[in-house]
Amino acid sequence: MCQLLGMNCNVPTDICFSFEGFCARGGKTDEHKDGWGIAFFEGLGCRLFLDDKSSITSPIAAFIRQYPIKSQNAIAHIRKATFGAIKLENCHPFKRELWGRNWVFAHNGDLPNLPPVGNSIYRPVGETDSEQALCLMLNTLQQRFPGEKPSLEMLYPVLQEITSTIASHGTFNYLLSDGERLFAHCSTKLCYIVRQAPFAAAHSIDEDITVDFQALTSPSDRVAIVATTPLTDNEVWTTILPGELVVFEDGRPLNI
Repeated sequence: MCQLLGMNCNVPTDICFSFEGFCARGGKTDEHKDGWGIAFFEGLGCRLFLDDKSSITSPIAAFIRQYPIKSQNAIAHIRKATFGAIKLENCHPFKRELWGRNWVFAHNGDLPNLPPVGNSIYRPVGETDSEQALCLMLNTLQQRFPGEKPSLEMLYPVLQEITSTIASHGTFNYLLSDGERLFAHCSTKLCYIVRQAPFAAAHSIDEDITVDFQALTSPSDRVAIVATTPLTDNEVWTTILPGELVVFEDGRPLNI
């Protein structure tokens, strides 16, 4: 199974500390070494980095760990191949345009027997069930809302309905973002932590690294980190329940 990492903040923030430990799971502390990727939203733009090498050996991942790209929404993925060969086109996150915005998606789990996409607007480039699932989601959203992007109150129940349908085919842990919000759905494993004042030090589970966030933040900063399993061993992480679709905005989960 793959692993997911997401970040949603109220101010542009770098993900270097979380990404450092996360990368170690791509061949050092865990077995997810069949490619990796990360996407950063910056305004309406989106930087996407992909590599079919393991994250622990990839020179691109080493560059990202040292380069503090600041973003309010970021999604990362490390892959353990099940559907699709180890190729660049099968690496997550996947990116598509909908309603004039970039949408980024990463998935953990297996989805056998998904219905075919057919001759719809969104079609997979690679061979993964994950990209097929994204195309099914976006095709349905585009059909339901063919004009402008809907409000969250209109979008959420439809996304929840689509998610439930796809999840009936297998395991569907995913992260999805349009650069404004981060959507996180749990089938089996997903958790999050919200860091805000008073900030404290955090210690990575996967690397012997400690960061004092109080020295790096202002009192008004707020950062939500979502991961398949906790990335630190001295903080309390909240477990997302199976079947739950959580929306993060400005560094906190919304009550919908």
